[in-house]
Amino acid sequence: MPLVSHNSLPTFDRLRAEGQLVLETGRALHQHIRELHIGLLNMMPDAALEPTERQFFRLVGESNPIAQFYMHPFTLPELPRGDGARQHIGRYYDTFEELQRDGLDALIITGATPTHPDLSDEPFWEPLRNVVAWADENVTSTLCSCLATHAVLESVFAQKRQPLGFKRWGVFPHRVVDGSHPLVHDVNTLFDVPHSRFNEVSKAQFEAAGMHILAESEEAGVHLAVSRDRVRWVYFQGHPEYDTVSLLKEYKREVMLFAAGNRADYPRFPDNFFSPQIRAIFDEYRALLERAIDNGLELPTFPDQLIAGKLNNTWHDTAEGIVANWIGTVYQLTHEERCKPFMDGIDPRDPLGLGLI
Repeated sequence: MPLVSHNSLPTFDRLRAEGQLVLETGRALHQHIRELHIGLLNMMPDAALEPTERQFFRLVGESNPIAQFYMHPFTLPELPRGDGARQHIGRYYDTFEELQRDGLDALIITGATPTHPDLSDEPFWEPLRNVVAWADENVTSTLCSCLATHAVLESVFAQKRQPLGFKRWGVFPHRVVDGSHPLVHDVNTLFDVPHSRFNEVSKAQFEAAGMHILAESEEAGVHLAVSRDRVRWVYFQGHPEYDTVSLLKEYKREVMLFAAGNRADYPRFPDNFFSPQIRAIFDEYRALLERAIDNGLELPTFPDQLIAGKLNNTWHDTAEGIVANWIGTVYQLTHEERCKPFMDGIDPRDPLGLGLI
């Protein structure tokens, strides 16, 4: 069912412009549909802060017809921010303390961009551990994305991620390995997922932590796993929330670092993403760029506007299905929990107490 625009966060307007149904609070109050309150701990750096909001809001808003979704983005004050991001957060984000007071039905924890070899040296390490500990006691289910998965596996289960020695970057095929689990019910048994990381938690590490693996890739490893109780904690190692152009933007950022002299080598293409036609366009651009650099000429314009319409998205539908299944599970569990006080002492054969048994 729809997202509810319970504040003036610009992401709601962007999603409306895409055609997604977003209810104003007044209209939502007249709908006889239950609310689900979902937190989004957004740890992404400033440039990715708002795109990450949109990506996860979109997945949740498209996922399920049985609830109204109140999204509550928040972040960790220990993360370094520029003025623009601080203003955005101060105006539109909840604080963790407010969410502790008011409660959440579910929680999503995004990835982050690490600045140290060891996650335990990051400024977010201890505050993230506090959020994780609170969520474990107070939230029906928590979904961790990419680096958040690595952080939880290390801090809770002593399974420290391992450097790959290269960047795993691109779109990779995955297969469902346990089709009986409700999170992968009625989704494609073969599907793609974008990845972008220098480290990974291996299948053996997930299993050593007692996790149940649901989807994996021969090349990219485990993508989807759940906690031993099969629902309380959900782990993504890839980025199914990515927009169609996310990897293109990432590739552009790396090329611009090379052009500015801040990267020694020219970036390779993300795996399994650019078509031969797109690669040919980028090869031509590279030749023009390197010639301009060598001769002190004006740099050519990056051809992203030419490329964007030629990209294919092969992952979003499955991501939407998995998130829909997750939301449906949260809905069912919270419904049972909320109904339980009313059912105590009631004969299940006569729930209305009519004395007809």
